[in-house]
Amino acid sequence: MSSPNPSQVPQPPAPPAQQSPAMRNGLGTAGFVLGLVGAVFALIPIVGVIAWPLVILGLIFGILGFLRVRKGQASNRGLAIAGIALSAIGLLICIAWVSVLGKAASDLHEEANRAVTVRYEVTGDASDVTVTYSTFGDENSTTNQEQVTSLPWQKELQTKGLVKGGSLTVTAGPEGGEVTCAVVVDGQEAKTSTASGPFATASCDNFGN
Repeated sequence: MSSPNPSQVPQPPAPPAQQSPAMRNGLGTAGFVLGLVGAVFALIPIVGVIAWPLVILGLIFGILGFLRVRKGQASNRGLAIAGIALSAIGLLICIAWVSVLGKAASDLHEEANRAVTVRYEVTGDASDVTVTYSTFGDENSTTNQEQVTSLPWQKELQTKGLVKGGSLTVTAGPEGGEVTCAVVVDGQEAKTSTASGPFATASCDNFGN
């Protein structure tokens, strides 16, 4: 019997090609890219809100990539660590923005609910004076007019809101004289003006916070 031709003997299938660790570094690379982009976006006000999912995913992928390196399944140790670091930095920046914005919102709420005392004062020697005064705020806005026969005159009001202010105008009568208006806000003089003569007008307006 003739021996079989070696070329005709079935050969065992070749083992599948093994990927090198460098070829299995997708998680670490993804963590680095997401961490880098997230950290950059986190620095930008308002736009930084989109950094939250990026840095969180970057942190997760970076940690998973680092664990693969520890198991010998990947070789991109530096890239995975860089991704973890960048993602952590971006996350800290996002948390800082939340703290800053929260403080700003709290300050706005406090200011909106802070009431100020406004005192209008009119002095002088004029008679038959017309006094027009107003206050405005988020919750109350009023305009009033009074006919005053003798001075001094004063009125105290309260207003609150993010924008607080008002105006005071005093007009002398036909006999003239001198009139002086003054606005005092929480004990501090905010505006004053003086005029003299028939129908002279002193105006204390455009004051406020």
